[in-house]
Amino acid sequence: MIEVSAPGKLYIAGEYAVVEPGHPAIIVAIDQFISVSIEPAKKIGSIQSAQYSDLPIRWTRRKNELVLDIRDNPFHYILAAIHFTEKFAQEKGKKLAFFDLKVTSELDNSNGRKYGLGSSGAVTVATVKALNVFYDLQLSQLELFKLATLAHLNVQGNGSCGDIAASCYGGWLAFSTFDHDWVLKRLEAEKLTTLIESTWPNLQIEPLQVPEDLRLLIGWTGSPASTSDLVDQVHQSRYDNSYENFLTDSKNCVDQMILGFKQNNVPLIQKMIRRNRQLLNQLTSLSNVSIETEELKRLNDLAEKYGGAAKSSGAGGGDCGIVIIDKRAGILPLMSSWEKASITPLPLHVFHFREDTHES
Repeated sequence: MIEVSAPGKLYIAGEYAVVEPGHPAIIVAIDQFISVSIEPAKKIGSIQSAQYSDLPIRWTRRKNELVLDIRDNPFHYILAAIHFTEKFAQEKGKKLAFFDLKVTSELDNSNGRKYGLGSSGAVTVATVKALNVFYDLQLSQLELFKLATLAHLNVQGNGSCGDIAASCYGGWLAFSTFDHDWVLKRLEAEKLTTLIESTWPNLQIEPLQVPEDLRLLIGWTGSPASTSDLVDQVHQSRYDNSYENFLTDSKNCVDQMILGFKQNNVPLIQKMIRRNRQLLNQLTSLSNVSIETEELKRLNDLAEKYGGAAKSSGAGGGDCGIVIIDKRAGILPLMSSWEKASITPLPLHVFHFREDTHES
């Protein structure tokens, strides 16, 4: 039996702007995983996932028609990952086979509620990783990223795919997305293997060295949000001049934060975390999308009270907030204040593939 896993992720900075090519974000892989096991089968294969079998199917209306939202259904990501990886395998001369595939997840709580840790990205990456071994494709990290990205975009249709990068590379990353239109046009016009081997315009994935005195804290509001829905809503404002200003300001902010990592400068990183929070709140005013909910505001304000620099993580609208704090600062008062405010501190750590270690 083949068994692989892929870590979840958290956005540290650069949300929303990162969906535009050339606009950076900082993302971190965390030590909660989706695992996929795969073994040969005879005449018929299977896909099994205990976590997802009882999840409700979300739906919406378009032109008064009921439409299922497949973007919240992990089985669609698994099927897309299988489709693209097997197409790649066939182009490499591999013979397709039947298999039984089983998924287990640590990225949701016991009730199946999302923590906002990138479960759709992680399940896509883990599925491609398992098939990589199954078909002996010998994919590089970058090739794994590209295949998983094509599968993910096939289902979700939007987003930067930064969560895919975190699940592929681990650790702390500076990430800028690629030119999606260029990639999708090439996907229609040429072999998949040729596209995977091509240089994708604007794509940048750079591992970052974390400062020694930096500590990352994570709080969960208990209010799951749909990333794809929120990105859709914000993008309705993307042709406004104020949105262009947001993109420019976000890029400057994250570039400064990346510099803070390279200079081992925790105060600069904290300053830019606070600046990014301001920018996301400005985006709320522009788009009328509630990114920092009341629960997230409470989480962030309490962290600031106890010396941390805090903001929502990812699309916002619920889920997690992150805090950058000096390792020498005591955190027990903050943890206590969070718990009193019904905010759950998540005991997560940064995950690195190469050293196979967890960072506290």
